[in-house]
Amino acid sequence: MASQWHSLVSQKLFLARTLLQPLDRPTDEAQEQRPNEAEQALRREAAIQGAIELLLRSRKLLLVMVARLYQRKSEEPSTLDELVALIGPEPSEVGRLKELEQRSGSWWNHLEQLERAQSRPPATKKTVSEENIIAVSADSGPDRSSAALMKTLTAVKHFADDLEDQHSEW
Repeated sequence: MASQWHSLVSQKLFLARTLLQPLDRPTDEAQEQRPNEAEQALRREAAIQGAIELLLRSRKLLLVMVARLYQRKSEEPSTLDELVALIGPEPSEVGRLKELEQRSGSWWNHLEQLERAQSRPPATKKTVSEENIIAVSADSGPDRSSAALMKTLTAVKHFADDLEDQHSEW
């Protein structure tokens, strides 16, 4: 049963990878068929946001997968706290996920940042003029580059595969 959930997680990650891969490759189309700059930016943003949504969905499905590994057939936790309430804090998977949640720079933490950023309207940017050129630190938000998203995707895939391998040995 958990294997079906692993397949679903893997499918979402594969689709996210499919959206991200063209962003790293230059287009080989003829110049007259190339979309203009605005259209390219729109396609890039759509691919990035789509990949982020698929990554976030795969994280939630990963939590359901863990619940199924512990014979929770009907519950579908959507947060780590819900998973802990469901199966308890003792399982090693919960400990690993809690550690990832606390560690800065982890794939879990990156997805948390992406989810917050994607769920809010963009911050308004201040205009720069001679009078207000004082150094101001601007929050640039989480790294949404295709390289960073691919790194997170690979880490989630590794975690899911590791869980599947560990529990399929039984």
